[in-house]
Amino acid sequence: MLRTRFTETVGIEHPVASAGMGGGATSGELVGAVSEAGGLGVLGASFLQPDDVADMVRRARELTSKPLGINLLLHAMEDRVEETLALEPEIFSTAWARDDQDLAAIFARAHERGCKVMHMVPVVEDAVRAADAGADVIVAQGNEGGGHIGEIASTVIVRQVVKAVSPLPVLAAGGFVDGAGLAAALALGADGVLLGTRFLATDEAPVEQAYKDAIVASDGTDTVVTTLSDSLSGRDWPGAWARLKRTRFVEQWLGREPELRRRRARLWEEVAAFQESNADDGLMWIGQSAGLIDSVEPAGDVVRRIVAEAEEVIATLGP
Repeated sequence: MLRTRFTETVGIEHPVASAGMGGGATSGELVGAVSEAGGLGVLGASFLQPDDVADMVRRARELTSKPLGINLLLHAMEDRVEETLALEPEIFSTAWARDDQDLAAIFARAHERGCKVMHMVPVVEDAVRAADAGADVIVAQGNEGGGHIGEIASTVIVRQVVKAVSPLPVLAAGGFVDGAGLAAALALGADGVLLGTRFLATDEAPVEQAYKDAIVASDGTDTVVTTLSDSLSGRDWPGAWARLKRTRFVEQWLGREPELRRRRARLWEEVAAFQESNADDGLMWIGQSAGLIDSVEPAGDVVRRIVAEAEEVIATLGP
């Protein structure tokens, strides 16, 4: 069994966490399955109704008594901190804070509730800021990841963050999908991995089948880094790009963001229609790690296989 500072800090068996993807990309079933398998399941609460989040947490608690996390995107959701903490997650997971936000005060509120704090960063400056503010775990996210990302590759940002915040536990995110990736993360000095795209392609993920099929079919070359999705949503993500699949909709509007913003209302309706009837033409946030995913599997099996593969890899490398 792989024991690390991360597993010891949060009280779990395996150094594997699912990403707290917002907007309905996680569910009680997914979070419960990951945690019950010995990893850390993290529910993405951002941009969801409070009652829906509470229902998802209840469902996860029905499936497991093990620790779980809830994630908030701080730049948009600081007003939801208290109601999130009231759901009593063992881990309060945060990301994408604005420069004017008081992280120390936010993290202190979590600690007062008995929660550990896990904060994700795209640059080392943000990692030092979070560590100084009292974070218990730092997630260093590389550019290979899906969704909102920074500009630095995982092999660089993970190593930078490890050196900057030691001895705090660090998770590696962005491009990690299997046991070899976990072993590589450990070699970089990280204490585990956090995965988003891999857990989207699971039985429990609450996304359209076309979304899961697109991940399995990808060879890793069919994504683009853009701000198109933020122009469409009208949400201001501080310092972030977004990695999306090159769907028909994305290709149609790349480089036309001003016009897209002008037609935002109608185009939102178009994307919603795609999600109902032809999701592979709409918006999909997937990472380059999709090129390493060959099937849709139960989330618990993914956790257990990653750890078993990592142990094999480490054993072959010798003492």
